[in-house]
Amino acid sequence: MTRLEELLDANRLYAADPPAPRPARPERRLAVVTCMDARIDVFAVLGLRLGDAHVIRNAGGRVTDDVLRSLALSTNVLGVDTVVLMQHTECGLAGVSDEELQGATGADLGFLPIGDHAAALEEDIGVLTRQPYLGAVSAIAGFVYDVVTGALDDVVSWERPA
Repeated sequence: MTRLEELLDANRLYAADPPAPRPARPERRLAVVTCMDARIDVFAVLGLRLGDAHVIRNAGGRVTDDVLRSLALSTNVLGVDTVVLMQHTECGLAGVSDEELQGATGADLGFLPIGDHAAALEEDIGVLTRQPYLGAVSAIAGFVYDVVTGALDDVVSWERPA
């Protein structure tokens, strides 16, 4: 059986007893931006259930144009007011340069490498807070998840002034 056939078989089991329908608006009014790393179970790490939050994943959990597009919809159409940026230890984007990643991939892209988690989280929070269309966001937190211990480090946070 191929990997794709395994996925389709798993879906047949899932679809035989699907979860109850939930609203599109996340119940906790939360969006989480995190890395695509397969070691991160976002729902378990943050104590979330299906329907609690929008989860946006990419390499490094960095704020990119596509993350901004998703957050524009999350905040203005679907009621999100809190954003968590969650990077992690042992990330493939940590401690490397764009040039190294471009050489390894053959892709002439900006990969947003992470030299320092605190600095990268501060930078990404700055990107979010400068977007006028994200005015509904009242709080942003920057966490670093430890892939070995499972613990979160609350690195930086921002709240919209009253």
